[in-house]
Amino acid sequence: MNVSIFGLGYVGAVTAACLAEGGHRLVGVDVQRDKVDSFNAGRSPIVEPELDQLLSAAREQGRLSATTDVEEALGETEVSLVCVGTPSLTSGRLNLDFVRKVTAQIAEVLRRSGARHTLIFRSTMLPGSTRALVEEFLSDLLAAGQVRAYYCPEFLREGTAVADFRAPSLAVIGTIDGEAPATSESVELLGGEPEVLNWEGAEMIKYACNYFHALKVGFANEIGRMAKSAGVDGARVMEVVCADTRLNISPYYMRPGNPFGGSCLPKDVSALTSLARMEGVSMPLLESTLDSNQAHLDLLIKTVTRQSGRRVAILGLAFKSDTDDLRGSPMVAVAETLLGRGYTLTIYDPQLNLSRLIGANEIEIQRRMPHLAALLRPTVEAAVREAEVVVAAQRCAPLEVLAGVLRAGQHVIDVNGWRELKSLPSSYEGLCW
Repeated sequence: MNVSIFGLGYVGAVTAACLAEGGHRLVGVDVQRDKVDSFNAGRSPIVEPELDQLLSAAREQGRLSATTDVEEALGETEVSLVCVGTPSLTSGRLNLDFVRKVTAQIAEVLRRSGARHTLIFRSTMLPGSTRALVEEFLSDLLAAGQVRAYYCPEFLREGTAVADFRAPSLAVIGTIDGEAPATSESVELLGGEPEVLNWEGAEMIKYACNYFHALKVGFANEIGRMAKSAGVDGARVMEVVCADTRLNISPYYMRPGNPFGGSCLPKDVSALTSLARMEGVSMPLLESTLDSNQAHLDLLIKTVTRQSGRRVAILGLAFKSDTDDLRGSPMVAVAETLLGRGYTLTIYDPQLNLSRLIGANEIEIQRRMPHLAALLRPTVEAAVREAEVVVAAQRCAPLEVLAGVLRAGQHVIDVNGWRELKSLPSSYEGLCW
């Protein structure tokens, strides 16, 4: 294919070289004459393994050129990748001036030429940026079917960028509505087996990945500091932590929904945080974990209380499914708050048998909800019969049973990621989706 790449910095240079290696014809576009001259000489404007060789080979084979002229580049290509920088302002906010300028230039040229074109944004942008750019500069071209616009984030690591392009760890396509593109030849340029989201979702993926990487580095360093303070080899501790690929390095726990609870996580997080403070070890990341969990619980309560209904049913009271452990359960906190605010509350949890509660579990519920027996219902139908709001914290009843007892006019709040609830007669809202 004939492809123009706007922005010959890190992402643009690597993308151009790798696409040329794949047999495509590349036209680089940049406002800096030095970068354009470097490309036209087959030299890389950045230091990256293999890049000089790839660009030199592409230039010798006639697959690579560069220009400062937007109209010239668009006239020779049917696909454009926008890879210009999005630097931070002094305030920390994102500067989209370069992307906006390039998009405006592309739109102006295409509007004059009438040529059909595919535009792929690769610059890192916050959720909502692509849609705002399209609405400002490209809406008429999209409506006329002249332009197709996608957002495809890059996941290239400096030092291994060429290898990452050839075998991407993740491929993402953002479309206007989250539906797969009808014709995908142009986005297949970027390789991999792409996940398809809407523009905002694809933009968010990039930030979620980078934030997660930053979080992992911070977590390992804080555990390392705490370990050394305790006379332990922190590097060895993290090696063993990473050896667990069922819970630690896995999708487990990586699903938004309920705040964490139970008898272990809150207690152990508090204990290690307390030890760090006693020993004078700074762990600001880990110290914020309980505050973060409380913020999520506050959101859950707010989601319930902003509904107009005052009669609420909770499906699942224990801190997770298939247990009767109420210690640290976020749903107990929700129930306490609702009762304190005068709500009428019913609860269904098939695992809960008050006569079997013993030890700390019994003490906890007697302290926090001594009147729990009066709120429990023996069936899900009895729990939701009079409810106006249903909080689905667990999958504690078959979907077909819920389909027979939930009705139009009731509002279901899904805390567990049980998206099949959307098919029921009641209205549906996910906590984080």
